[in-house]
Amino acid sequence: MNKPALRPARPYFSSGPCAKRPGWTPEILSTAVLGRSHRSATGKSKLAEVIQLSRDVLGIPADYRLGIVPASDTGAVEMALWSLLGPRRVTVLAWESFSSEWASDVAQELKLTPHVLRANYGQLPNLSTIDWSHDVVFAWNGTTSGVCVPDGEWIPADRQGLAICDATSAVFAMDVPWAKLDVVTWSWQKVLGGEAAHGMIALSPRAAERLATHRPPWPIPKIFRMAKDGKLIEGIFKGDTINTPSLLCVEDQIDALKWAQKIGGLSALIARSKGNLAALEEWVSSSKWARFLTEDPKARSNTSVCLKIVDKDVVALPAADQAKFASAIANLLEKEGVAYDIGAYREAPPGLRIWCGATVEQADIEQVTLWLDWAFAEAKSQIANKE
Repeated sequence: MNKPALRPARPYFSSGPCAKRPGWTPEILSTAVLGRSHRSATGKSKLAEVIQLSRDVLGIPADYRLGIVPASDTGAVEMALWSLLGPRRVTVLAWESFSSEWASDVAQELKLTPHVLRANYGQLPNLSTIDWSHDVVFAWNGTTSGVCVPDGEWIPADRQGLAICDATSAVFAMDVPWAKLDVVTWSWQKVLGGEAAHGMIALSPRAAERLATHRPPWPIPKIFRMAKDGKLIEGIFKGDTINTPSLLCVEDQIDALKWAQKIGGLSALIARSKGNLAALEEWVSSSKWARFLTEDPKARSNTSVCLKIVDKDVVALPAADQAKFASAIANLLEKEGVAYDIGAYREAPPGLRIWCGATVEQADIEQVTLWLDWAFAEAKSQIANKE
């Protein structure tokens, strides 16, 4: 098979850190507040601007607290788990790598004996069986499996427990129903293509009340503390961060959020991401060798899209060789400079993962599908030559 004539203009399909927004250049960082304290009036104003822009773009309710926290989405989730869990039983939904980590932390670190609802990669647990007298911890979108919850209808408005949602691959690309969620976390390096190590956490009034009234029996590391002496540390939600953020990254995030506003806000971001998924769906529908890991279209992510290889010759290989075959496709495309970082997550089934978030252009998705077919044919020929 000949190499395709056209190449993606931007070969960035990594699921994190994700592609920068179209038109991004390093020059946009020239207005960053460098060499200044993040606690200066100027530094705080930049941090407060990120908080307000995020609230505006996402439509976060006015009575939800929103803050910038350390250690990316992982740090934000751990803050919630260590600070809020304890008063009720806990249910954790685990259907991919990171949600399984949350289940492990609740059980092994916090010793809370959670009820864990598990599902294999590509599937969701039975959402109708959840006991909402429990606090419930879950990912809105499984970044490593390509599976997302279909909507928020399964979350009752009169729930007794808190709904604690890791939404790092969902916000800015999916319709997140804030009223159904009490804790929402995400990171800058996902859907808007920001830089790593910075997380965000949004707290409903119910979560804020729990935070102020509940004192966990375990020590809370300083980096996780959001309350003191029975009161919230309100400065966190106004730009007074727990640790030192990068003001260079702050400037980059402000640029990404302003770009989101410029193109039409949240609805435009969602439309771009869904358009990218649609382009992949059209290709998969006629592909002889690729299928979605997530068979249910309602649960299929429009950001971290995971593919499995169904070619009979490849499926007949041992699992380790199937993984090598998928890696060969990813490596061929990286060597050609047409697609970077599209291998499946290390703990996921063998396959490919293509980021379809809003900062990726649909034309690039359409062109990379041609290269996927070329790379598959090349990898198959390598197997034939070895035989």
